[in-house]
Amino acid sequence: MAAHDAPVDRVGRLLALTDPVARARYVDAARSVALGKLGVETIGDLVRHFPFRYVDLSQVASLADVKPGSEATVVGRVHEVRVKKPRPRLNITEVSIVDGTGVLIGVWFNQPYVQQRFAPGERVAFAGKVELEYGFKQIKTPFVEKLGSGDAAEELGRVLPVHRTTEGLTTNWLRRLIAAAIDDYGDLPDHLPSELRAERGLMPLHASLRAIHFPTETGEAELARERLAYDELLLLELYMAMRNHALTRERAGATHALDGPALAALRGAIPFELTGDQQSAVEDLLGDLGSPHPMNRLLLGDVGTGKTLVAAHALAVAADSSAQAAMMAPTEVLALQYVEALGPLLDASGVSWGVLTGSTSAAERKRLLDAAAAGDLTVLFGTHALLEESVAFERLTVAIVDEQHRFGVNQRLGLRGKGSAVDLLVMTATPIPRSLALTLYGDLDASVLRERPRSRPPVTTTLLKPPQRDRAYERVRAAVAAGQQAYVVCALVDETALAQTKAATREYERLHDQVFPELRVGLLTGRMRSADKQRVMREFREGTIDVLVATTVIEVGVDVPNASVMIVENADRFGLAQLHQLRGRVGRGVVPGEVFLQADARSDEGRARMRAIADTTDGFELAEYDLRLRGEGQILGDRQHGLPGLRLASVLEDQHLIEVARRDARALIARDPHLSAPENRPLLREVHRTYEAAWAWIGSG
Repeated sequence: MAAHDAPVDRVGRLLALTDPVARARYVDAARSVALGKLGVETIGDLVRHFPFRYVDLSQVASLADVKPGSEATVVGRVHEVRVKKPRPRLNITEVSIVDGTGVLIGVWFNQPYVQQRFAPGERVAFAGKVELEYGFKQIKTPFVEKLGSGDAAEELGRVLPVHRTTEGLTTNWLRRLIAAAIDDYGDLPDHLPSELRAERGLMPLHASLRAIHFPTETGEAELARERLAYDELLLLELYMAMRNHALTRERAGATHALDGPALAALRGAIPFELTGDQQSAVEDLLGDLGSPHPMNRLLLGDVGTGKTLVAAHALAVAADSSAQAAMMAPTEVLALQYVEALGPLLDASGVSWGVLTGSTSAAERKRLLDAAAAGDLTVLFGTHALLEESVAFERLTVAIVDEQHRFGVNQRLGLRGKGSAVDLLVMTATPIPRSLALTLYGDLDASVLRERPRSRPPVTTTLLKPPQRDRAYERVRAAVAAGQQAYVVCALVDETALAQTKAATREYERLHDQVFPELRVGLLTGRMRSADKQRVMREFREGTIDVLVATTVIEVGVDVPNASVMIVENADRFGLAQLHQLRGRVGRGVVPGEVFLQADARSDEGRARMRAIADTTDGFELAEYDLRLRGEGQILGDRQHGLPGLRLASVLEDQHLIEVARRDARALIARDPHLSAPENRPLLREVHRTYEAAWAWIGSG
């Protein structure tokens, strides 16, 4: 233990990791400030400031053998240092190294101070991507390690960690600080139960912390990363499993009837056979509703797979149970779409319903609130307006939140809190890879819809450059001549809805006056008055509008079977998930859908995204591709208030580890729901330490 007078109590030596980083050896005031810029505030932050790469000096390529296009580590002696100024405001520093077989040049742009770091004859290692420029092999802005003067085998056998650093803190100093912190604080008791660690073949905690920072070879670093990544995932899945247990197993659920007349009537009113995925999801749903514990389920459905129809079964069950249900959407357009899609089915089932939005008239609002509070209204659809304090239910037992990622945790819990032991179904039509779903929604049981109804016609997607717009316009004219309709969607030009509305308005005027003067062109934006939005959508559904120019307000839920063509302007400004959602608005009737993506992508990534959306209609494939293309980033976002991100675990590369961690977490909580057994208490403390900011959510809702 370090001589820092770190407190030792029932929490044990883990508490030492909460010491301010300023108490670490070699950390003076200046270095403390520099570490703060890296987000390193405590000793724990310092020992968990993991390397983002390694330079393996045991795998050094000769300059003659290294191949352009490859990542490589090379060693040589500095031959020449030059600074060139080919034009104003551009400095190029070139450091050439030689090893007896060839020459390679390290290149830095607008960093003239780099020349001060090198002297002819010094022995250095460069690491990075090798390129061929003007006949010479180059590495632009290489990682640099100064080496000794000898060729000792032990020196070339080193694996050097590369940590993210900042101004005022060199790579070498950061290594020294981390090494000292591990020496002083790193010999921690392991929070993983020994049986679990042995079963999974994982390194001890103290050994993994040392090995990930200072491995003897790259294989050791990977073993350490696997242990620590498993830790991250297990702690996250334990938090989620404990939350799920608190929400679903430690409370009595509402009593629901699963064989009542409303459910039977609903099934009889559905004019087609459910897909296999829908039938399976309905069975999951009814199983939860018939359980003595509250439901906590995610319905994850690809575009056009019919998740709303699955949810309708829960509404009917609430009616058969003399109870009530609320279904919340993020937009008024989607809430009104529920009325169009589910209203007739509920009417046929004898279920009373209403819809409440921010633009509902005062008289209608009072009628709905009185009916809901008295229990005379069974189903209430709506937007955020459902969360207002004035909205009360006589006996709410089912809450459904659609496109739930658009709501915060407080909002979702707010709807659930309007009843006692409410069964919660959250839905999304934004497909995500299974590994990401297990990470983001580990506190929910999941049902997945991938299968589309067999009656759905295909949808084709065509990429167009701006000069090729006329081709898409001709398809619009042909569709209208055949009795069909079309959308033209305008991209978000910046982060304000007002700017998007202005762009859509300008495009509407151009199409109305110049391109389609013979057609009936309409406009729909999110900033229009509710009455105007309802009027436009009614006219489009009734066929009195041929071409609807719209913003992304039509992205989800809009169902007009007669619309068969869509043009998306500046498609490269949309995400893949958003484009996939938009594409789902056509091909919903009997005529195949056609989508034209007008894009002028300038980057390789942009062009790759456009090719991906054109090549596949599988939302889950697109989601995985998009994740790989854009990276994971802060994948947890604001999915759960207070949850930290993942430092080491990769949703893309650690899918097996995610599955194992979820399985282990659920097994642990099934045996010991509160992790109160002596062998599990260190694990409980670590979960609490990691998720302290979010701990209040355990048992809430």
